[in-house]
Amino acid sequence: MYLATKLIFCYTSTMFWKKKKEIITDEQRIDEVLSRGVDEVIEMEDLKKKMMSGKQLRIKLGIDPTSPNLHIGRSIPLLKLKDFQELGHQIVFIVGDFTAVIGDTSDKDAERPMLDNEQVKENMSKYKEQASKILDMNDTEFRYNSEWLQKLNYHEIGEQANLFSIHQFISRDNIRRRIEAGKRVSLREVLYPLMQGYDSIAIKADVEVGGTDQRFNLLAGRGMQPHYNQAPQNILTNPLVNGLDGRKMSSSWGNTVNITDAPNDMYGKIMSMRDEEIVTYFITMTRLPLGEIKEIKKQLEGGVNPKVSKMHLAREIVTMYHGADSAEAAEKSWKSAFEKGGIPEDAKKVQVKMKIPLADMLVKQGVVKSKSEFRRLVKQGAIKFYAKTEERKIIDPDSLVEESGALKIGKKKFLKLIVKKEKSE
Repeated sequence: MYLATKLIFCYTSTMFWKKKKEIITDEQRIDEVLSRGVDEVIEMEDLKKKMMSGKQLRIKLGIDPTSPNLHIGRSIPLLKLKDFQELGHQIVFIVGDFTAVIGDTSDKDAERPMLDNEQVKENMSKYKEQASKILDMNDTEFRYNSEWLQKLNYHEIGEQANLFSIHQFISRDNIRRRIEAGKRVSLREVLYPLMQGYDSIAIKADVEVGGTDQRFNLLAGRGMQPHYNQAPQNILTNPLVNGLDGRKMSSSWGNTVNITDAPNDMYGKIMSMRDEEIVTYFITMTRLPLGEIKEIKKQLEGGVNPKVSKMHLAREIVTMYHGADSAEAAEKSWKSAFEKGGIPEDAKKVQVKMKIPLADMLVKQGVVKSKSEFRRLVKQGAIKFYAKTEERKIIDPDSLVEESGALKIGKKKFLKLIVKKEKSE
């Protein structure tokens, strides 16, 4: 009895503490939250009024686990959640374990294949850990939308579907283009916005955050809530950013910087990005003060070498996810490799036998995918060998391993070779 009473007391004390949490209503901070890295706010005046009132709002973001890694493009809405969290609002982070199986094609030009449950389970296994790099998970509601979506029946789904028309769905740009091109649009795709919309109802969202590609789905939640006697949520959308190759950052294209990347990989990837994206990355994916970013932009426009600003950006991003010491070490390693022509100190070391084909060894180590890729890199002069102070390009696709040293493959891959000499008879 005493234990039960103690547990109830602890629970109610926790609930009391949450209710008493201070809501910050500083107008300047609110204005920055509603403008920095924001494409659109639906009902700006209404949302600002709510935030100025001191009411604690429930701020929602849902992410489908379609890949195992969250990339820094995903950090844009996560950082926005963090901004709201620091003002005292309640964050609800939803992993779409149910919706991931169905598949959202909001930003796709083709039907997204359905995923099996095991793949979704594997993909989402470390989402909470990755989100914790940005959010205070002790003060975040962490939910899975299978909690409520798998309980719906046909009657409830029919009621939801009655709130929208087919015309509204097919008028979306990407769906209209697919139909005009004669591509298949499945009925399950029509249901996806209803499911995302019902997420807002299930957790009683006041605000939903998401990318511009999610606008239709975000509005679905806002349109459905009055049917369930809830006030329509406000919506805050963020722009979609380009990846390392200039296309939209996407795991399917492999042009991402992942939150899980090691410090050196993260730093090196940022240094390989296009110069045109530097300011956008600073604004959307860091929390460097806007005044400092304005000065960086001014310097870039004045002719400062973009590499200087890019190094600053790389330090900021690596520090966010790995700490200042790791960022400093990553910068030192990058300078050693790219400014002095050296090899990073932490490059992978392998022991190899004398006279084995270089192509076979690199394929076995997973550094190149195939012998044909190796031959292509050799033809491009993209493989260099370093031995002591000597540097030479590999020009023969049939080259053998002759001595210990190091290899630079392409722009970002390094391998240190330790050659085992054959014992004499």
